[in-house]
Amino acid sequence: MGYGFAQAVSKVIASITLIFVLIFGQASAARAEPVTIVAFGDSLTQGYGLRAPDGFVPQLADWLKANSTESGAVRLINAGVSGDTTAGGAARIDWTLTDDVDGVIVALGGNDLLRGIDPAVSRANLEKILQATVARDVPVLLVGLVATANMGPDFKQNFDQMYPELSAQYGTLYVRDFFIGLLQPDGTVDGDAVRARMQSDGIHPNKEGVRDIVEGLGPDVIELISLARLGR
Repeated sequence: MGYGFAQAVSKVIASITLIFVLIFGQASAARAEPVTIVAFGDSLTQGYGLRAPDGFVPQLADWLKANSTESGAVRLINAGVSGDTTAGGAARIDWTLTDDVDGVIVALGGNDLLRGIDPAVSRANLEKILQATVARDVPVLLVGLVATANMGPDFKQNFDQMYPELSAQYGTLYVRDFFIGLLQPDGTVDGDAVRARMQSDGIHPNKEGVRDIVEGLGPDVIELISLARLGR
């Protein structure tokens, strides 16, 4: 009876060991496989006016290498299209979300703002994009923008509010302003400092501006990577 009991215990231990090997082996394999994150935006994402290594996506990849233990297992895809509006994004989101995409940075709306497009239209387009990500169970970091006062108070209120409201509705990660890395710690703007980090058009950041933008957004991208890995 003692021998039989020992055999039973040995089998239980072996079974538990096998379970742990399977679980942790699968977890290790999942960690080793690169997480694919798509940077889905316009010229700010694409790297307009900059050398390829100085654009948003390459600098973000470098920042992740320096600041994230999982950086080696992350593949960033530049899906920025210069001049793209939220309508353009809504039109191409379905074929952008291929099976290998694990997470998306959505950073659109700047060209809508420049063209004075009704925020209700922009909001509807962003909602189509987010609905597509939800349908594929892909986590999102939604990056907003802040409208200038010269668009009028109603426009500014509706434009500024659509990002946090959509983020809450669809359960995304959220950053209020793509340019948050160029703001002072108290959220105010130092005009001279910002101008020094912009290209001559005053719209697109230069190499140093992108560096600061990446530093501002980087921690949220790390959180997106973590969610993407958990969702596998």
